[in-house]
Amino acid sequence: MKIELEQNKVFFKNGSEKKEIHPFWLRERVNGEEYLDKGTQQRLFDPTFLNNDISINKANISENFLEINFNDGVNSKLEIEKITSEFSKEDVVIKSIEKQKWDSSLKNIKNFKFQENFYDSREMYELLVSFYKYGFVIIKDVPSTKNYIVDFANSIGSVRRTNFGEYFDVKSKPDPNDLAYTSLALAPHTDNPYRNPVPCIQLLHCIESKVTGGLSTLVDGFTVTEDLKKENPDFYKILTEVKVRFRFIDKEVILETICPLIELDENNSFKQVRFSPRLDYVPILDKEKLDLYYQARKKLSEMYNSEKYRIEFKLKPKDLMMMDNHRLLHGRTSYETKEGERYLQGCYIDYDSSEGKLRHLKRKFNL
Repeated sequence: MKIELEQNKVFFKNGSEKKEIHPFWLRERVNGEEYLDKGTQQRLFDPTFLNNDISINKANISENFLEINFNDGVNSKLEIEKITSEFSKEDVVIKSIEKQKWDSSLKNIKNFKFQENFYDSREMYELLVSFYKYGFVIIKDVPSTKNYIVDFANSIGSVRRTNFGEYFDVKSKPDPNDLAYTSLALAPHTDNPYRNPVPCIQLLHCIESKVTGGLSTLVDGFTVTEDLKKENPDFYKILTEVKVRFRFIDKEVILETICPLIELDENNSFKQVRFSPRLDYVPILDKEKLDLYYQARKKLSEMYNSEKYRIEFKLKPKDLMMMDNHRLLHGRTSYETKEGERYLQGCYIDYDSSEGKLRHLKRKFNL
């Protein structure tokens, strides 16, 4: 990718492709101190108030900069690297972190240790990169008093409040409105598939664990669905096409949305999985199509519940797990309440939180 000049016109060249860059597009990006606020990087002018008949009187490339004199009297010096980066169709920060497929053979993933000034440290940058690679991270020694999970979440971004509150206590209790608040085993599932949008990231903080059971389990939905695509393309196809209704009901709210179990992005690549078979309702379809759908869902469930894909481990007090709720399925093994208490606190944040923090730290450490 490079910038070329020809008769006071600016062109963007990528391989054999060569296109002129609209003069107004360049004029919108003038960055002198009289045009751009230094602190916020917000424009000090409204481009919708400009005359649309913007043209270039003179253009010159000097080292890594494009120098332009516009016909409205404005002169600007633009970084060529910033111009070319805008022509990328991908998020150059987040999308450049390649997802790592994993299964039960996953070993020796680095755990991170909470420390003073943790949130603005190089360690936090490495934590977020690892999170985007594997879909989860575990942080040790996170303070467990005064609902500290909220402080932790808000130091990355902002807590996504739900009908369960700003945060929620995960422990066995009478008359629960969700099976999470029992001591029963929980099969692999994603949280809140009935919401629109589904919370992106879940934090679970271990406050107390005095039981031998209650192990946390994780499955990489990205790995499973990619394997399904390769091994059973017809199953994969129907699970990406048929939209099912997810519904949650309690005494105060009814939440409902309609989405596929495997959602793809505009490039037909992995975007998100939803799986909570106690809460889904398949639409009425032709019998033959439903036959295929039910076979596909059963196969997907078998893969999610297979030892081949599952890792399990015990969260210790002060361990905090951060996991991608659009990618991973989580669950737990059963435990006996007579042994003692198993007490976790949870909350949600969205991708804008982790993405914004990652971009900030990348800029701060010039990475």
